[in-house]
Amino acid sequence: MSKRMFLFDVDGTLTLPRQRILPETEEFLVNTLKPIVKVALVGGSDLVKIAEQMGGTEVVNKFDYVFAENGLVAYKGGKQIGKTSIVDHLGEDHVQEFINFTLLYLSQLKLPLKRGTFIEFRNGMINVSPIGRSCNQEERNAFAEYDKKHGIRQKFVEVLREKYSKDLTFSIGGQISVDVFPKGWDKTYCLKYLEEDGFDEIHFFGDKTSVGGNDHEIFEDPRTIGHTVTSPEDTVKQCKELLGL
Repeated sequence: MSKRMFLFDVDGTLTLPRQRILPETEEFLVNTLKPIVKVALVGGSDLVKIAEQMGGTEVVNKFDYVFAENGLVAYKGGKQIGKTSIVDHLGEDHVQEFINFTLLYLSQLKLPLKRGTFIEFRNGMINVSPIGRSCNQEERNAFAEYDKKHGIRQKFVEVLREKYSKDLTFSIGGQISVDVFPKGWDKTYCLKYLEEDGFDEIHFFGDKTSVGGNDHEIFEDPRTIGHTVTSPEDTVKQCKELLGL
């Protein structure tokens, strides 16, 4: 039997945006899927947020691999196997210059509403939210709809790419934010750990696989077999079809 890995995005793929995984989805992953194939998670969020969505800190023990912040913080079998810092890579001066430029841009942006925490500094990336990450779920949903109509995040990404394309990559993630990280630090970063363990097939499941989405690079990577999903229910359905369950 081939050595297969099923690698899942979290937000929008295994859970609704920023919501906790449903019991039936978790039961399928842990009790049906994991005995058949190796199972890994990769998310742009830090481990705290992934744990909130996936049922608690035991997430690192429930799955074979957990890659937080695109794999910049990596766990295998419940143990941390890697950690990389964006500050060490870019340098404090570059990071501060980017933050200052971003805050100036956001300060001139008119939206129906704004809240707080516009920049969230993570170990492997900088997450920027035009509305502010302290908005509630209703406000998140409203911004997501507004963004679909007016392309707020897409226009922001175009500005950032024009100024910082030499050393930074930008992708639209979740409902309200943009992920910023050094080139090559998208979700493909986690594949180096899986390559080391010699999988014959790596199936990746994600909901934002089109150009500009934060699943696009790993979806298109020649090392993976990409699957586009529309919801947690669709993810389970595609897995069952793939395995003949």
